[in-house]
Amino acid sequence: MTSTLSVSVEALRSELTGAVLTPLDPGYHEARSVWNGQIDRRPAVIAMCRCAGDVVAALDFGRQHELEITVRGGGHNMAGTAICDDGLMIHLGEMRDVRVDPDARRVLVGAGATLAEMDAATQAHGLPTTGGTVSHTGVAGLTLGGGVGWLTRSAGLAVDNLISAEVVTADGQILKASAEHNPDLFWALRGGGGNFGIVTQFEFRLHEVGPMVSLGLCFWGMDRGPAVLRLADQISADLPRDLNVMIVGMTAPPAPFVP
Repeated sequence: MTSTLSVSVEALRSELTGAVLTPLDPGYHEARSVWNGQIDRRPAVIAMCRCAGDVVAALDFGRQHELEITVRGGGHNMAGTAICDDGLMIHLGEMRDVRVDPDARRVLVGAGATLAEMDAATQAHGLPTTGGTVSHTGVAGLTLGGGVGWLTRSAGLAVDNLISAEVVTADGQILKASAEHNPDLFWALRGGGGNFGIVTQFEFRLHEVGPMVSLGLCFWGMDRGPAVLRLADQISADLPRDLNVMIVGMTAPPAPFVP
């Protein structure tokens, strides 16, 4: 790290409410790790943002020093695009607040929250929204990519339930994106990925589900795959909308419940 960058890092520390980490700081290696353990990249600076204002300051720092900038939400992306070598990682992992309004059937979710954290808060009211299928997935990346989950058949994709988003744009503006505010940006965010700004908060529509739900597993060998797919195609259109069906091809573990 150059001496000029080191001086600027100290200035950035004075601006952020969260920590600013370099390779010599405690917590750096934990902060740079992601779900895919094969990804081993080392940013020059990690900005541990706690609010949209921190994100604005971090972006300004990255622009000033012409650093490659990546954004880490839940860190679940297989390709590890949340992290780069020698650049700036904007880490949203401390923005994990989840606030439920059961009367309005709405939830506000910080961009660093996982599905487990969102589900725990919403299920306390019996009002979930479509997430994914794995609890340690980040809400942000899943939603911006569409978001297929257990409630997709009855409630749509995760992004179908997005009401609004707080977005920090590349020039440092903090915008609300919704059907009424910046509708073009809102349209782009819903399935367009993370290239239109940094979403720092999501607002989702909630649905009444449960409190008890039923789950069934059926197993077939891969040799019967074509027949199973044909059968699923025949019956799925006539199933009730509150019954979700997922067909998964995978290598099963040697667990007692697997035939």
